[in-house]
Amino acid sequence: MSDGRAEDVRRAVGAVQDPELRRPLADLDMLREITVDGSVAHVGIALTIVGCPAATRIESDVHAAAASVPGIERVDVAVGVMSPEERRALTERLRDGRAPRQMPFGPDSLTRVIAVTSGKGGVGKSTLTANLATALAARGRRVGLIDADVHGFSIPGLLGIAPGTQPTRIDDLMLPPVAHGVKTISIGMFLREGESVVAWRGPMLHRTVQQFLTDVFFGDLDVLLIDMPPGTGDIAITLGQLLPHAEVLVVTTPQEAASEVAIRSALVARQTGQRVIGVVENMAAMVMPDGTLLDLFGAGGGEAVAAALSTDADPVPLLASVPLSPALRAGGDAGTPVVLADPTDAAARAIMAVADAVDQAGRRLSGRKLPLSPGR
Repeated sequence: MSDGRAEDVRRAVGAVQDPELRRPLADLDMLREITVDGSVAHVGIALTIVGCPAATRIESDVHAAAASVPGIERVDVAVGVMSPEERRALTERLRDGRAPRQMPFGPDSLTRVIAVTSGKGGVGKSTLTANLATALAARGRRVGLIDADVHGFSIPGLLGIAPGTQPTRIDDLMLPPVAHGVKTISIGMFLREGESVVAWRGPMLHRTVQQFLTDVFFGDLDVLLIDMPPGTGDIAITLGQLLPHAEVLVVTTPQEAASEVAIRSALVARQTGQRVIGVVENMAAMVMPDGTLLDLFGAGGGEAVAAALSTDADPVPLLASVPLSPALRAGGDAGTPVVLADPTDAAARAIMAVADAVDQAGRRLSGRKLPLSPGR
């Protein structure tokens, strides 16, 4: 009976998910000796590193899983740490046969890569990206988010990631923090206390973006969103070279000046082979309590951008007009995206419509190799 319960405990504990790697402990070889003495389960686990930030949660989840086995009344959890050899084996398994520092988001990847771009700053691109990522994750999609706006990073704050939060390092792999179901990486996570400015030029920017794509372990993703910096500078060129197969979502405001610049950013992306999948107009007219419209930034910019980028062979739709919204702003300040904090808000509904359109479109598979092998 004791041996049988020990196997039951092992199965229950082995199914516990590592909150950073998002895989069962059994698959990660994190289980150690598990025995049952009467009604007491003794469970040994090995964390990936000393000081693992998820240690408390893993221990709590393991305790709860073992206690759920019939006949177990008490659980003792012994927590250790993997040896260097075990960590190396783990990182090799996580890479799934890829060489170190090899980008997993190439043309044959099943992950959709969507760069969210704008011609100029101040149009709400990062706020829309954070909310879009959260909305997709809420639909059950596995979502990653790279904050590539190195000089104007804001994604950690918009998602409520506490200052000072850093990726967990397992040898040469970095595990991104997870917020609202979104795995997120930003240069803001690497600044020392008191730093708030990144004064880098081309080579450093290129290396940083490349490392985000190669050294950060996102795992299997359905969608990788990239919050692009405004304009058509070094990072836009770098990502165009590294990810020529990426899709592009263009954000503009209704204002004519903003829409003209947004068109230029999309045309630069097209020159690298990237495909524009849609336009989102932000800061559109807001309905006032008396029913009148407040069109602070004018009207028509989103339609103008979509029309300018459309061709007969490849039409570019205006996916949504997101109205001015105090709730959208408040959610960004609080670190809780409006699609979660106030899903009935007009801006939240518009962003969720964008998420629906992106989710339903899927990725074009024509001309791509698929990881299939013939059955016997």
